[in-house]
Amino acid sequence: AKLVDQALASRKIYEGDGFNYIKESFENGTLHLIGLLSDGGVHSRLDQLQLLLKGASERGAKRIRVHILTDGRDVLDGSSVGFVETLENDLLQLRGKGIDAQIASGGGRMYNDWDVVKRGWDAQVLGEAPYKFKSALEAVKTLRAEPNANDQYLPPFVIVDDSGKSVGPVLDGDAVVTINFRADRMVMLAKALEYADFDKFDRVRVPKIRYAGMLQYDGELKLPSVYLVSPPEIDRTSGEYLVKNGIRTFACRQTVKFGHVTFFWNGNRSGYFDETKEEYVEVPSDSGITFNVAPKMKALEIAEKARYALLSGKFDQVRVNLPNGDMVGHTGDIEATVVACKAADEAVKIILDAVEQVGGIYLVTADHGNAEDMVKRDKSGKPLLDKNCGIQILTSHTLQPVPVAIGGPGLHLGVKFRTDIQTPGLANVAATVMNLHGFEAPSDYETNLI
Repeated sequence: AKLVDQALASRKIYEGDGFNYIKESFENGTLHLIGLLSDGGVHSRLDQLQLLLKGASERGAKRIRVHILTDGRDVLDGSSVGFVETLENDLLQLRGKGIDAQIASGGGRMYNDWDVVKRGWDAQVLGEAPYKFKSALEAVKTLRAEPNANDQYLPPFVIVDDSGKSVGPVLDGDAVVTINFRADRMVMLAKALEYADFDKFDRVRVPKIRYAGMLQYDGELKLPSVYLVSPPEIDRTSGEYLVKNGIRTFACRQTVKFGHVTFFWNGNRSGYFDETKEEYVEVPSDSGITFNVAPKMKALEIAEKARYALLSGKFDQVRVNLPNGDMVGHTGDIEATVVACKAADEAVKIILDAVEQVGGIYLVTADHGNAEDMVKRDKSGKPLLDKNCGIQILTSHTLQPVPVAIGGPGLHLGVKFRTDIQTPGLANVAATVMNLHGFEAPSDYETNLI
């Protein structure tokens, strides 16, 4: 996010090869902006979209279409209405300056499988969706009025003109920018937009476009090949360091968050460092349902695969991620979240029992909270009530510090947590893992926790 902020503030984003590439479509084509409409700052930010709209319109974009994904996950459910109102007002001001700018399509944010990406493609590129409205505000308000509606899972919709025709399909000669700065919700769509050889679903029509990402989402795949802001170069990750020093590694996660133990862990790199020493296993996520419908998710399957890897004797490190508390917590369904947390507990026990059996060491932590507090609160900590006197549900991440537990029969008796780290955090975990494997971390790493 900071790289995009700096590029927009300095206006260097408009001087780069990426922007100049899409700018070639401004004279005769449409500029399409696709991404998460939110101020959550996890995947995208509304103010960055606003600045990009302003900068593009000042540099020749005559026709702009925005394809929105509603959030309700990193921000409060229902906040989509306010974000759409803000964006609609910005686009109205652009139209007052003679620029044809509109929201063209929308839907919930959950890009967790190819079926969902296909529905997004149909709405964003083909201009086809089961719901048609005259405005995005009407669309969001109407769809949110349905029983159990949630911003995350709003069905796809398109905006149509008086004749019922979509106002913004992607056509030959257009430019497309995916505005998210974070990769994991954009990579699948990026492949559909960029690859000529593509077999994940029938695209029906593949327009000849100029496509750029806000950043390059996958450094290993060089995807997309054109981007507006140069990505950070992340090298000498703990995963690379350990593998190249002979540590045999097993990583397992379900589809919806597979990148968290592979792609992100390895510095935005999707491949292996050494196929002879690494094995990545992906457990397919449930498709076509919200996470609170099957809150156990694939925790037990992941745990069994981790158990097998540990007992096999083939690996020195087994790395897994259990997403239940986060993914189900985001739905706002408290009863389902309790089931999710119990499943995660059961999975952790399976793994720790296997660690005990092989005489190993475990490190258990989280990157943020969610399920431990699902209630909106005032400054004094008291729950906030809605207009019907019901407790307001919190679906976004929490900000409290997360615990870390280190133990197991392989841990030396004298090992203890350090007390001289002022603000210990995730950055300290990499050096800690290296140390537990018997290595000293590079001097520019954050210090270890033990």
